[in-house]
Amino acid sequence: MTAKCAVITGASRGIGAAAAEKFAGEGWNLCLTCIRSGERLEHLARRLHGEFGITCLPFTGDMGNEKDVEKCFRLVQERFGRLDALVNNAGISRTGLLTDLTLSQWEDIMRTNTTSVFLCSRQAVPSMLRLGSGAIVNVSSVWGCVGASCETAYSASKGAVNALTMALAKELAPSGIRVNAVACGAIDTDMNACFTEEEKAALAEEIPAGRFGLPSEAADLIFSLCVRSSYLTGQVIRLDGGWI
Repeated sequence: MTAKCAVITGASRGIGAAAAEKFAGEGWNLCLTCIRSGERLEHLARRLHGEFGITCLPFTGDMGNEKDVEKCFRLVQERFGRLDALVNNAGISRTGLLTDLTLSQWEDIMRTNTTSVFLCSRQAVPSMLRLGSGAIVNVSSVWGCVGASCETAYSASKGAVNALTMALAKELAPSGIRVNAVACGAIDTDMNACFTEEEKAALAEEIPAGRFGLPSEAADLIFSLCVRSSYLTGQVIRLDGGWI
């Protein structure tokens, strides 16, 4: 049988890298993307190929840029000839007051977190239509569900991702393509490196589970949404230890 193929954006570290390891361990071929950490991404691709024997295509580019996205998905078709899953994980955050946020910063967050989901999904859908099946999983945030003070742009971008998820799921369900989102809470990744250890401990006390989530736990849920429950679509699933 031809191995299945997934594209995972923002895969050089954190949830994206953990998802890459999960898919590779299950025998999937991969295209992994990042915007800046090309050397790290290539090292990950070589390691996954060596450990699991899968084909792993690293791609360095901006998933919020139409031409970069078109090039990436063209390479996927040339190399693998199919696309079974898309994990839209690329994302950035910025904290601060709305009044201190520049238009450039706002646009950067929206392009990276939201426009990338639109562009990548638009490229992925025709390949999945040819297969008559497929799964898109958008990595979102609980702040997209309830909003966060001093993270207005990030919250807005993830709220848009959640709405896009629900709308696109309805659009694609008749074609056998499922679209869901994982709304992450506090996950132990580099995105939380801005907090001190004391601040992290205080935050963990607010979470009923008593700790931050692990990237591997997010990866397990992402993979499950790609391979199980063909009737589950249009959902924004919170992975937050009961926090929100």
